[in-house]
Amino acid sequence: MKKTLLLLIIVAFAATVNGQTSEKKWGVGAALGAYGTLNNGGIGLMPEGYFLSRYLSPRLDLVFQGDLGMFRSNNTQNDLNFANGLLNLRFKLSDESKNFRPYIYGGPGVLSVNTGSGSLRAANKSILNFDLGLGGKYYVSPSTAFYMETGYIHGLETTIAGVTERESYWKATVGLERAFGKSKDTDMDGVSDKKDKSPDTPTGVAVDANGYPVDTDGDGVADYIDDCLTVAGLTSMKGCPDTDKDGIADKDDKCTATPKGWKVDASGCPLDQDKDGIVDSEDGCPTVAGPKENKGCPVKEEASAAKVEAAKVEAAKLKVDPVYFDPHIRNYIVTEKTKIEKLVSLLKENPNYNVNITGYADSTGNENSNLILSKNRVSSVVKTIAASGIEMNRIASQQEFGIANPAATNETEEGRALNRRVEFEVIKTK
Repeated sequence: MKKTLLLLIIVAFAATVNGQTSEKKWGVGAALGAYGTLNNGGIGLMPEGYFLSRYLSPRLDLVFQGDLGMFRSNNTQNDLNFANGLLNLRFKLSDESKNFRPYIYGGPGVLSVNTGSGSLRAANKSILNFDLGLGGKYYVSPSTAFYMETGYIHGLETTIAGVTERESYWKATVGLERAFGKSKDTDMDGVSDKKDKSPDTPTGVAVDANGYPVDTDGDGVADYIDDCLTVAGLTSMKGCPDTDKDGIADKDDKCTATPKGWKVDASGCPLDQDKDGIVDSEDGCPTVAGPKENKGCPVKEEASAAKVEAAKVEAAKLKVDPVYFDPHIRNYIVTEKTKIEKLVSLLKENPNYNVNITGYADSTGNENSNLILSKNRVSSVVKTIAASGIEMNRIASQQEFGIANPAATNETEEGRALNRRVEFEVIKTK
């Protein structure tokens, strides 16, 4: 019996466990208090411990608890009055946002009691019993709290000197507990899922207290995908500014004052396909060189009908219709492959032809996802071209513009269908 008592005391003080919050569902602690009997009086020492507890919900904890009653003032025969193991449910009366959190508790248990008085022989008796009471915890940090409890422990009936009575107990304890447990953090960014407002952040990305990726310049483009960290820019430009709005970020734009609406090359300068010194946006014949005095078109001659017709045939030959896509899909519609095949045939038959490829999306979804989607659409078309035997250096440029430069209105399904596209610009290299 003495070894059992010693073990119970050690458990009560050193191995006390208590469920805490949804963030930390387990804890350790210790408590000490006083107890007394409701019928026979006297006060004794009560070491108390929760040596197993589990958070169940915002309102309930399950607690496996051990109580000891020792050194009662009017019990001269025994140092230990009782030992009680209990399985309690604790009902919390406030949420986890409060520092002070009251609760009520109760549950069944097994009570072992030492009885004996005067010259009577001491005896050990065990019964099923229960307890109930109320308590409160005051959190001094997210993981540490002081707590107090007062309650009733249902005792057993004993017969001493011919008198039978039930000996039940009151108790009052105070303690300190420390929560522990690992919170779930799916994206491993250091912010638990419960507090993470962006739970799918890529691994290794720096985040703020709410789990959002850090955005130093506050332009809505997270640092990990922002090419201009300290200068606010556009989502479609990967966080960089585009002063002339030509689709080329200022950091890559060699001509930052291009008039609005002009077509530009990969360096952001006005496009001049026929290299006649007149930009396409002002060239009446952008694919055929001509003098400035004739708006970039060749001077007509007496017998130029055949040449005009040849120019029309050449212009038609250079034209390849856009490839279209289904909503939110990166791969082109199967029936659109014939357009890519036409382009491949054109490039194979004309070694002096190259192609610029641009990708777009409709306005559904956010700007960043549309920019990535348009890039993936360009990649799917380029992959097919390369697989057909065209060398990658024949593709002069690949650009993604997201929702920029719509071909039609985004207010109708028909218009959005025309905006989900990849366009080709066939150019002559000599």
